[in-house]
Amino acid sequence: MTQTKCFDLSVYLVTDPVMAAASGLVETVAAAVAGGTTLVQLRDKDASTRDLISVVKALMDLLNPLGIPLIINDRADVALATGAAGVHLGQDDMPADIARRLMGPGPIIGISASNADHLAAADPDVVDYVGIGHVFATATKPKALPPLGIEGFRDLRERTSLPVVAIGGIDPDTAGPVVAAGADGVAVVSGILRAPDPQAAATQYALAVAAARFSHSRTGGNR
Repeated sequence: MTQTKCFDLSVYLVTDPVMAAASGLVETVAAAVAGGTTLVQLRDKDASTRDLISVVKALMDLLNPLGIPLIINDRADVALATGAAGVHLGQDDMPADIARRLMGPGPIIGISASNADHLAAADPDVVDYVGIGHVFATATKPKALPPLGIEGFRDLRERTSLPVVAIGGIDPDTAGPVVAAGADGVAVVSGILRAPDPQAAATQYALAVAAARFSHSRTGGNR
């Protein structure tokens, strides 16, 4: 990694403006953070640059005093302009090395990976974490490739020394097995955003991750 950075992937909330529309995006994120969300990614592929910046500022007003990083999906320019904590890049987005050149050494840069080639290209001097998935089938990306499953996730996780967040169809019951397979945390979209009580849902994820880590440490397990 380019330098030591402080971030916690345990419960990584990825926002969706449609799912959060009923209660309001900022209000939903506030509830999720109160429940144990440790990192937030703002993902809105359809927002204008002006509207995206407005939402970023509102979320930073909420998250910065709590020390919770805000990551912007895709838009390195918006992350840089607003002073957000970093950017998350998919395989079709700006290459990570160009984003690093643009943003400098300080911001967090994460990338998505779904196969061994993606991980082989993840330079630890450029990238700070990797999102591996999708682990299970998910309605969020119905046209995606077949899910990796736990063993497929474990195999990819073992191919990188970078911190890894698992994504794709993970609920509180499957969060534990994913952490046992080597995930540093779980990324969640609908499991929190569509929950009747986002705070309680985030707490369930946080407890599942913590319990899996405790069990793993007691048994002396390795990745």
